[in-house]
Amino acid sequence: MASSFPLTGADGSGAHGTTSARVVGQVPDDMQMIRAAATLTRDLNAARPAIYWTDLLASVAIGYGAFAGAVLAPSLALALLSGVIAVLALYRAGSFIHELTHLRPDAVPGFNAGWNAFVGIPLLIPSFMYEGVHNLHHQRTRYGTAKDPEYLPLALMKPWTVPLFVAVAALGPVGLIIRYGVLSPLSALIAPLRRIVVERYSGLVINPAFRRVMPEGRARRHWLVLEVLASAWAMSLIALVATGTIPMRAFLIGLAVASGTMVLNQIRTLVAHLWENEEQVMSVTAQYLDSVNVPPPGLLPELWAPVGLRYHALHHLLPGVPYHALPEAHRRLSRELGSSTYALANYRSLSGLIGRLVRSTFRTNSSR
Repeated sequence: MASSFPLTGADGSGAHGTTSARVVGQVPDDMQMIRAAATLTRDLNAARPAIYWTDLLASVAIGYGAFAGAVLAPSLALALLSGVIAVLALYRAGSFIHELTHLRPDAVPGFNAGWNAFVGIPLLIPSFMYEGVHNLHHQRTRYGTAKDPEYLPLALMKPWTVPLFVAVAALGPVGLIIRYGVLSPLSALIAPLRRIVVERYSGLVINPAFRRVMPEGRARRHWLVLEVLASAWAMSLIALVATGTIPMRAFLIGLAVASGTMVLNQIRTLVAHLWENEEQVMSVTAQYLDSVNVPPPGLLPELWAPVGLRYHALHHLLPGVPYHALPEAHRRLSRELGSSTYALANYRSLSGLIGRLVRSTFRTNSSR
């Protein structure tokens, strides 16, 4: 079927208060916007190591400190408060995995290894789970198709898929313990299982049809080192809990915190795009308009879409701009382009975006 999406802004109307719609495959590229994006942000492409390290280390310190507070809290209220802080801080720390896929290896020295040591291995989301996967989502002829690991036409699916999409994420931490603590060591001995583990359980993806290929050379060695470390940690964790060395209460709180970060990320993913394309190759502008910015003045997006993810549409336009420079890039483009195509990807709130998606699912299914 021909997919379409309304070119509407945050209030449900277009740039001039209209509610127009265009077929996705027919949206031409807005060359003025594309050229302006390139020329106005040329000085913003350099990553600033001090910002990356300070942000990551602060998030990690707050996150693990709050987790310890949740375990040791003398009251339920204090435990819950600490747990919420831990979820938000560790979610922010985990979100740097997105930056790792776009950073040049020498842009922030040691950051890949540091992130894996502080976040990737402890939370069982080593960076190879996203490296070599996320870049496929940015390929122009792959975006929004069955070959895109990070795309599902959720707006064109059944209404119940929206809550199911979020609920499944709650089981993520258990799945990762099984993947690294059980399947990974077994797959080293059983070749057919290894193929399944590599193809289906080695990427942070949402497209169930996606099958991963083991990389070669340096990327392969990087993968294997991280996988061995993650497996050693997962097996140790299982053993420590089984022997009572780690109390079951502390383990369950850890699972709850990790689950919270994954659910929050899944909710953010739910509104990262409009999800209204179905198997059509899209222009750069169409991809931009199928993506979402939630710019200031709202403050809450800094919690549920941290590390620049509140500028997701802009990121698709300028994937090389580091997260800390996206606010300035947005200000420049907003001043230059005003209420042009650029403004049509800006939305006000999480609730409005979720409501829009749910209405789209009902509208799509009522017309079939």
